[in-house]
Amino acid sequence: MTPRHLIASLPTVPSSAKTHLLFVCSRNQWRSPTAEALFKNHPRYSARSAGTENGARIKVTACHLGWADLIFCMERKHADRLRERFPEALAGKRLITLRIPDDYAFMDPELIAVLQAELAAYVDL
Repeated sequence: MTPRHLIASLPTVPSSAKTHLLFVCSRNQWRSPTAEALFKNHPRYSARSAGTENGARIKVTACHLGWADLIFCMERKHADRLRERFPEALAGKRLITLRIPDDYAFMDPELIAVLQAELAAYVDL
């Protein structure tokens, strides 16, 4: 169950529009692309993923943050990097840290289960 203070801070979007979810990890190879894949063809959400490191498959930009309604970081260090690099782009944005370590491969069933459990407080899967 989502605490009331979190519900009040979630962005509101028109019912006809999809909520944009951005998933961020370090290299955008395993965790964030897996999270993005969970929402492929979802009727209520559109998802993208990016990484914070220079060698990331897709490196996060201010445009990614501007597009996103909700931003999910896999670890606190990712949220810290975003706050450091993009303070203006994060203004008014909801930044959520999932605390999922870099211990999984792409589409690992255990990673999917952890993502589903962590995301359940914020989105309908």
